[in-house]
Amino acid sequence: MRILDLFCGLGNFSVAMAAGGACVKGVEVGESAVARATNNAVLNGLNNCAFYQAGLSGDFGHKDWAKATYDALLLDPPRAGAQEAVTVLKNKLPPRILYVSCNRATLARDAGLLKAEGFRLSRLGVMDMFPQTTHIESMALFER
Repeated sequence: MRILDLFCGLGNFSVAMAAGGACVKGVEVGESAVARATNNAVLNGLNNCAFYQAGLSGDFGHKDWAKATYDALLLDPPRAGAQEAVTVLKNKLPPRILYVSCNRATLARDAGLLKAEGFRLSRLGVMDMFPQTTHIESMALFER
């Protein structure tokens, strides 16, 4: 399985998916995060994942990793959501998208964008990651 992990951070999800046998390309805006993600893959003996530095709020469609075809997309954006990334990839979106969100409002907005592209919400999970706070993490699986 070929997976694109946008907003990959230190590669936590990427490394786990690669350890399970997937070929993963992770993308993050910060160079230090990309270096740490790459190091995480090396420390775990993985050669089936690669990490790239790129801003995901602008036009990144010309990048080689953005032009490739994937079986799934993992989105774990900051509170502002993934609207720009979904718009840039709109003609290249794979059939499955897992969206991890810390902001219900931007998840709802971006779900509308995905619905307009022919996706349906097939599973939704909510996790209270920080008890006694209002912070809730959501995981939404969209399928075409």
